[in-house]
Formats: sequence, C-alpha cells, structure tokens
Amino acid sequence: MPSTDPVGRPAVIELRQYTLCPGRRDELIELFDREFVETQEEAGMTVLGQFRDLDDPDRFVWLRGFADMAVRHRALTAFYGGSVWAKHGPQANATMIDSDDVLLLRPLSDGSGVVVSPPERSRAGAPGPDRFVSAAVWSFPPGRHDGMALIRDGLLPVLHKTGPAPVAALTTETAHNTFPRLPVRTGENVAAIFTSYPDESAYRRHLADVQAHPLTRDEILPGIEREQTAAPPDAPAGAHRPLAHLLICLI
Repeated sequence: MPSTDPVGRPAVIELRQYTLCPGRRDELIELFDREFVETQEEAGMTVLGQFRDLDDPDRFVWLRGFADMAVRHRALTAFYGGSVWAKHGPQANATMIDSDDVLLLRPLSDGSGVVVSPPERSRAGAPGPDRFVSAAVWSFPPGRHDGMALIRDGLLPVLHKTGPAPVAALTTETAHNTFPRLPVRTGENVAAIFTSYPDESAYRRHLADVQAHPLTRDEILPGIEREQTAAPPDAPAGAHRPLAHLLICLI
C-alpha cells in the first residue's frame, strides 16, 4: 500500500476477504500476480494491496480502488466481461470456498483515504516486500455515528502521536452496489484503519502504547465498545452487533 509521490486517492475501496480451499492460497496468489493485477488496472481500477492473513493459512485478503462508483461499474464490467477473466477466472474460482466477504468503503474523512503512488512492483513470482500490515475493523449498529466520531476525532490523533501514521482510515460506502454480479455486505456501518509496520514486533509495541495511552484507555476505547454493543434504533431486545475484529496481514 504505497504512501509517497501520490498520484491519486480512490474514493471507493473494496476490502475483499476470501476463504480458500485448504492449501491453495499460494496457487491463487501466483495466478493473481501473473494474470490479474495489470489487467484489472488496464480496465480502470487500482489494485492497492494483496495480503496473507497470518491467522488463517487459507485466507487471502486484498484491496482495490476506484475513482467513484460510476468508474467502478465500468471497470468491473470491462474486466469480468473480458477475455482475461474468461480464460483464468475458472481456475481462480476453483481455489475458493467463499469470495463474498466484501466491504465497500470510502475515506472516513478528507485526506484519510489510500494514497496511490506510481507502481514499483516486482515481477510476478518474486518475493513481496517484507512489511507487516494491520487492519482494525470495527462494526457499529446501523444509524449510530458516535463510534465513528470517537475513531475519527479521538483514536486517529493518538495513533499519529504514538507510532506510524495509518495508511488509511475508511468507513462504509453506502451507495447501492451497481455491479450485483459481485455481492458486497449490506447494512454495514464499519470503520477500518490500515497501518504498515516493519515487522510484527513494531506493531505489538505500537498497539501497547495506544492501549496504555490515558485518553484511549479511559475514554476512547471504552466509548467505542459501548457504541459497538448498543442496540440499533428500533431493534428488538437482545439484538447484538459484532465486536471489533482485528485482522493481521503480511504483504
């Protein structure tokens, strides 16, 4: 996920998490690198990052961005209706158990989106950069906004002060999915923060510093947890929303 010499900031980002058939992740990654990166970008989208989930050897995570929803529709139509996907898509799909865990996102605030830099990619099959990326995803009841405000106005400044600045801070894009061939999760109200580190130990140190900071420890994190567990408006008694999910990935 590049961060220097920016050439653009996608307004629409997909966070795609695939559950794969056991033992087939490297097969999908090799195919993806060889056939699906440049060809997707030629169709009008940007592949922002591909990751291995360190907690699950059969999970592949990636991000792609679009200038807006209209560009997304045109780009996806071109790619999935084109010859490359017709030729190689069946092989990719054969590695997957589920590919519908998809969040449609946008920047949480001005300047918090992913910065796209000129590509400096290794050739297909070469080792990826040795970086560790954390993706913290919080889910809130629909219609509640205080949790987002706590993250935007409270947690993000603490993250900037205590460690590397997040690569991106995103929230749910509520626009209608105009490409229903690829489902996205609906009814979501999420915030997602992506941060890059030299290694896992640097991530652990930063996490400890954030959790120990008086403002996050006493106010921000308890407030976020309260917002996560609050019942949405007009919800039946006992309604429940999932708590924070922390996804740790290696590029």
